[in-house]
Amino acid sequence: MRLTTTAAVLTCLTACSGEVPNEQNNASDSQQSTTNLNVTFDVLFGGTDVGDLVIADNGTKMSVEYGFSNNGRGATSAETLLLSETGVPVSWSITGKTTFGNDVDEYFEIVDGKATWQSAAGTGQVSHDDNPLYIAQDPSPYAYYVYAKTVLDAGGKPYPALPAGEVSVTAKRQVNLTGNNGEMTATVYAVGGIDLDPTYVLMDSEQAFLGVLWPNAAILSKNLTGEDKRLRALAATLNSERFENIATNVTHTYDHPVRINNVRIFNPSLLALSPPASVVVTGDTITAVEPVQSAYTDAEVVIDGKGGTLVAGLYDMHGHVGDDQALLNVLAGVTGIRDMGNEDEVLNALIKKIDDGVLIGPRITKSGFIEGKSEYSAATGELVTSKEEALAQVRNYAEKGYWQIKIYNSMNGEWVPDIVTEAHKLGLRVAGHIPAFYRADQMIEGGYDELTHINQIMLGWVLAPEEDTRTLFRITGMKRFVDLDLSSDKVTHTLDLMVENNVVHDPTVVIHEYAMTGRNGVTNRAVVDYIDHMPISVQRSAKSAMLNVADDTEDAAYLAAFDKIMSTLSSMHERGIMLVPGTDMGGAFYLHRELELFEKIGMNPAEVLKRASFDMAQYLGHDDYGIIEAGKKADFFLVPGDPTRDLKAIKTISMVTTKGKFYFPTEVYPEFGIRPFTDIPSVTVPPIKTQ
Repeated sequence: MRLTTTAAVLTCLTACSGEVPNEQNNASDSQQSTTNLNVTFDVLFGGTDVGDLVIADNGTKMSVEYGFSNNGRGATSAETLLLSETGVPVSWSITGKTTFGNDVDEYFEIVDGKATWQSAAGTGQVSHDDNPLYIAQDPSPYAYYVYAKTVLDAGGKPYPALPAGEVSVTAKRQVNLTGNNGEMTATVYAVGGIDLDPTYVLMDSEQAFLGVLWPNAAILSKNLTGEDKRLRALAATLNSERFENIATNVTHTYDHPVRINNVRIFNPSLLALSPPASVVVTGDTITAVEPVQSAYTDAEVVIDGKGGTLVAGLYDMHGHVGDDQALLNVLAGVTGIRDMGNEDEVLNALIKKIDDGVLIGPRITKSGFIEGKSEYSAATGELVTSKEEALAQVRNYAEKGYWQIKIYNSMNGEWVPDIVTEAHKLGLRVAGHIPAFYRADQMIEGGYDELTHINQIMLGWVLAPEEDTRTLFRITGMKRFVDLDLSSDKVTHTLDLMVENNVVHDPTVVIHEYAMTGRNGVTNRAVVDYIDHMPISVQRSAKSAMLNVADDTEDAAYLAAFDKIMSTLSSMHERGIMLVPGTDMGGAFYLHRELELFEKIGMNPAEVLKRASFDMAQYLGHDDYGIIEAGKKADFFLVPGDPTRDLKAIKTISMVTTKGKFYFPTEVYPEFGIRPFTDIPSVTVPPIKTQ
């Protein structure tokens, strides 16, 4: 399972020393060791206990039982590891289910110097003279401790890994913790080289396992659950420090006006490119659009566009943004994100750091997440148990400057009309899922301005009233779309209501494509254009299905159901229903695919670009954005090709300009293990004048 990092920008509390620990000074403390048999750790999401990790360790053989349930879905796994005398796994078996229900049946072993493995991504075999460290595809998070301990026991240098790459481990903080058994000293290590971002592992003074940390989640020994919030804050701080360092190294600002010369400009009003031109940026504003210049002056910085195309910054209208996603989105030309649910203090801290220039990130438009309380409640946002509490949260979000309210699955649908009335009175729009046991028609009649996720609408056409969409069934139930008659009265009625009430739809097509068409061993078609540039772990994940597909019949049903989704969206588009592009997958490269899918439902490439830039800026009230002309904000990206002819051109971005700063993605991608897509543009800076 991969716990998604919703990044927090928080300050390390006073009990954190702030110093990288000296390993030689770690005192032995046997009472704190957690390597005894049958030790249970709590899985905490946003401070809520959602599962357990149970470890049985007898030295050379280990078993790990893991499971959690949150937001109506969860993962389970059972692992058995055999370790060599040096502690490196020589046999590793994993069975269970991923978060969205795909079967896990993975193994690794080394026999007579030959390493063999099998996972959802496929099989592999290689001869090795040393003791390679296998990076499992679907293990429990305890695997990060296994990786870290192997590297540390081998001396701490980067360690060769299978199927490829190497694992690095860096001591980041020594912390003083207070547990149920008293005080202890622990160390937080960053485990890198596996994912796009490091994962933080907590160990005691004897390097025994204490937990795994993320900004929004943690796995901790029961002795330390009282330290959950502080340790998650530390993980957020460490993440933030990493991205602050990257920002310092890759952000370009200039004391002179900047001319991007020899470019064609996408004009959303004409749905066409301009003749070759140059764009002058002073500070964060476009001050001139002029003909191509053949001679330069010492008064300007000149960036050579080489005949490429400038496009106004794109919007991902369905994000749950953290600091890692903030940066990667900007590099992908996504300079605006509508956050659809986050912890208030986390999001506000992130926005402040972006606005202050400490972190690289997009403009963030905030949605206030309100969820009813049930056994299936999502841990994100605010939980309410009454209509009065829900109305109070609406007022709270309005006072904090949120743009809209987002309603979730466990909300009581009877409260919706009053929630909408209160929100509209305070100037907030209302969007959301369809609460369980209700239908889209009822939410439209209740006053929704926007419906979220295409499956939330379509399930109302195929489910019985008593069927519960708070569980994974809201995903697996889409198989029933196969038999759906899109010309039926119930479908027509819903679409008519959307038109009559001017209801907008946020379909998140790409996540449905990823889920419903992904199959084990085959690179998901949502990522096929760029996946070979990604780290090996990301490439393997792209060959692992999100859902469990039981047989050929179910395989055909999911594929046909996705086709039915695309037909439904085509019908919406033909009727003039506003469709907004969002991913719910972190944006960046996934937004590029979302836009390709918009093309498949009836838009041409120029119309898609307009929808993702100018239209969304207008929708959100960002009047200074979405178009490249004098007087507007300098918020755009440069691609070598012509995306009005081939939308795939937006996947090869050589420069991004936003907030008065310039970024060249090729400089940044190696920080994530990503192989760059383009060359860095030529930049001519005026000579420094001396007195």
